[in-house]
Amino acid sequence: MKKLIIQIPCLNEAATLPATVQDLPKSVPGIDVIETLVIDDGSRDGTSDVARQCGVNHIVRLKRNKGLAAAFTAGIDASLKQGADFIVNTDADNQYSADDIPRLLQPLLSGEADIVIGDRNIAGLSHMSWRKRQLQRLGSWVVRQVSNTSVPDATSGFRAYTREAALRMTIVSEFSYTLESIIQAGKKRMAIAHVQIATNPRTRESRLFDSIFSYIKRSGATIVRIYTMYEPLKVFTYIGLTFFGAGVLLSLRFLHAYFTSFTGGARFIQSLVLAAVLMIVGVLVVLFGLLADVNAANRKLLEELLYRVRSLETPRRDETELPAAPAARTAGLSTRRWDR
Repeated sequence: MKKLIIQIPCLNEAATLPATVQDLPKSVPGIDVIETLVIDDGSRDGTSDVARQCGVNHIVRLKRNKGLAAAFTAGIDASLKQGADFIVNTDADNQYSADDIPRLLQPLLSGEADIVIGDRNIAGLSHMSWRKRQLQRLGSWVVRQVSNTSVPDATSGFRAYTREAALRMTIVSEFSYTLESIIQAGKKRMAIAHVQIATNPRTRESRLFDSIFSYIKRSGATIVRIYTMYEPLKVFTYIGLTFFGAGVLLSLRFLHAYFTSFTGGARFIQSLVLAAVLMIVGVLVVLFGLLADVNAANRKLLEELLYRVRSLETPRRDETELPAAPAARTAGLSTRRWDR
């Protein structure tokens, strides 16, 4: 028995949620049970009530707005506790075509991938401005470089996870999960695939950021932070060598003046002092990198421990209950709600 839970993070989506839920598939080849889960991220427009009226199986309601990353994480946690074998994440504004969910799941069902991300073909999106398309392509290229993956659309929220991949995810960002989860999966050597997907006409503007500058700033900070978490020695070594190299160049400048100038390089004594400071700073930064690398090793052990704890807390459905017939399970909708 394979169970799929389609989760939908929501923030004041009472107007668009019904169409999103209505378009979700009722059956998928290779899947026996399909359930829906809505994460209400502190909405004030009755989104939870609308979700209940739409027949959503599970509702997680956050008492205040905590952001997309927190809502996504809460949904993953709830889906695992409900025994999901596969989890699909989609947006509540009906941006993504639900008809592509079977295509999104195919690499997971065949065992080819742990995570599948929908590729919107950014270059062909007419509703997105040229500047935003270029920024999205640049951001995706940066994420590919730091994560060693081939994901062409890193900011796509239309993605699918196996149970194992979901158990191993640890999102720490408060902004968005999209970039962090890819970098994290790449560093953990998970198999990530991507498939072409279609998009529906835009129903509203993005609520994730106020301006392009804000998005660039917060996305850049997320990429640097997560990459440093997984590659601290490399990052600190590069920074330290930059300082040390600058110090060496200033030292060479002083030595050149010392041997060629009649003043014996006295005019460049400041360069010698600054060179010494820069070289000392460079050595200290590399030492910090060594300490951070030790902490990174401890973090990997903690992540493995967290994975084992999650596995114990969220046993598979076939370990806790006898499977019922698919028709019996889908005929009666059992709406469940968690308040956080």
